[in-house]
Amino acid sequence: MILDRFRIDEQVAVVTGAGRGIGAATAVALAEAGADVVISARTEDQLEAVAGRIEAAGRRAHIVTADLSDLDAVAGLAGAAKEAFGRLDIVVNNVGGSMPRAFLDTTPNAMTRAFEWNVSTAHALTRAAVPVMLENDGTGAVVNISSLSGRVGSRGFIAYGTAKGALTHWTRMAAADLSPRVRVNAIAVGTIATSALEMVTEDEGMRTAIEGNTPLGRIGEPEEIASAALFLASPAGGYISGKILEVDGGAEKGQLDMGMPDL
Repeated sequence: MILDRFRIDEQVAVVTGAGRGIGAATAVALAEAGADVVISARTEDQLEAVAGRIEAAGRRAHIVTADLSDLDAVAGLAGAAKEAFGRLDIVVNNVGGSMPRAFLDTTPNAMTRAFEWNVSTAHALTRAAVPVMLENDGTGAVVNISSLSGRVGSRGFIAYGTAKGALTHWTRMAAADLSPRVRVNAIAVGTIATSALEMVTEDEGMRTAIEGNTPLGRIGEPEEIASAALFLASPAGGYISGKILEVDGGAEKGQLDMGMPDL
């Protein structure tokens, strides 16, 4: 059965930024496909709600409440998976982000913070995870959550877009370094209806503008990113590494116009 290729029964996954949005949807999707999941974010009550959904799917959840901007904390999730479940097979580097700012308001420190939050976190966790992945059947899968902003130009996103562009290329480089035993891929996401974007998506004018900049005419759902992550992490995506899967409604330009004027 072709659907069996999407099963990840008895595997163990780590998902960062798993308290809400894309991270939560991905953690639940992996559990529904058969994995036990280590979930981490800052907010414990959000993680407990996600853990309840994982357990309702018949799998085990292990909560690690942490500030994942701390690189030691994010790297420690690999050891937490081994301690809780005895192995680690899948890493989803979802944590990241950066607030939009005009070019002249984006300081060098803001650029550094964006890089650390979006790229260094992924490197720290993956570097710690690989030795644990190789202990069992000797394979693993890493899925990075990148962005449309990493490949198109749009005002206000120079820190975020540059960091996500770096994460995209980090994906290619890591895939080369870790092949053939660990596959590394990324998803370049478009505008997704998460709580982090509620202020934008609840504004009728901004929502209409986003939809108008998207060929499919709508904003994406977290589960659509979760489905892509499951594909890349599962045997269904077993011949894919070093690639970027664009899940952005067909967009070829920035979807969110922050209305920043010319200089």
